[in-house]
Amino acid sequence: QVQLVESGGGLVQAGGSLRLSCAASGRTFSSYTVGWFRQAPGKEREFVAASAWSGGNQYYADSVKGRFTISSDNAKNTAYLQMNSLKPEDTAVYYCASRGRWTIGTMRRWNDYEYWGQGTQVTVSS
Repeated sequence: QVQLVESGGGLVQAGGSLRLSCAASGRTFSSYTVGWFRQAPGKEREFVAASAWSGGNQYYADSVKGRFTISSDNAKNTAYLQMNSLKPEDTAVYYCASRGRWTIGTMRRWNDYEYWGQGTQVTVSS
């Protein structure tokens, strides 16, 4: 089992920045991919970004490319999502997720991840 706990959400004005954190515990050595997803009210959960826990290639949704950056600190078992130039349409609950494989083809599918955090609310005001 892997436990994930997100933090860092909040209320920010459009154009502002936030950094989300995802602290992992448990059988972290069994995790290969860390992903960030978000879900706005009345909408489906959508992919935001993903990377290997060990670093390397990063993958982003087109809607956040150039504004968001995913990273991880293996020594702290923590992943981050730096969000800049935030827009009102970025408002959602953001979830950290992890899975025990590195499969690029399914990286954007939320149902391909085994472990999930509780989510953190991000609200961007206009």
